[in-house]
Amino acid sequence: MDTSTQQDLPPSVDPSDLESLRRERDEYLDGWKRAKADFINYKNEEVARLDRIMKLSNEQLMRDAITVLDSFDLALASLEAHSPVEKGVYLIRAQLEDVLKKHGLERVVVSVGEEFNPTVHEAVAVIESDKPPGTIVDEVERGYLLGGKLVRPARVRVAK
Repeated sequence: MDTSTQQDLPPSVDPSDLESLRRERDEYLDGWKRAKADFINYKNEEVARLDRIMKLSNEQLMRDAITVLDSFDLALASLEAHSPVEKGVYLIRAQLEDVLKKHGLERVVVSVGEEFNPTVHEAVAVIESDKPPGTIVDEVERGYLLGGKLVRPARVRVAK
């Protein structure tokens, strides 16, 4: 051991204990580094968890807004073609849909002729059709996802 290190020691520290003190210091430092890394990981996990909670916390609001979109669709179906009122209703519906998309709402895309998928579709009727059994004949009501989570399944008619 070099004498300059021994001279730098406080008088209460025995030079023979120096190696033991260094090991203890390194143990404490390693423990602190692990605790710091654990805390950073915890903080990142909490941020991600809170982000998921925020996206899904508006689920009931989105369900209610979906009902409004359905009402717009019914109103548009009953209007005369190309009336000024129809154009206004289309515009309002498009604006509402854009706002909901901005907040994470997505449509479940349904294609006539695709196979029925119970994870995103709800069969409201099984009907005679020229299509193969178990395929979608038509969409009765649109389905929606919020942040990747199914809020409402697409309601469809399925071929017998």
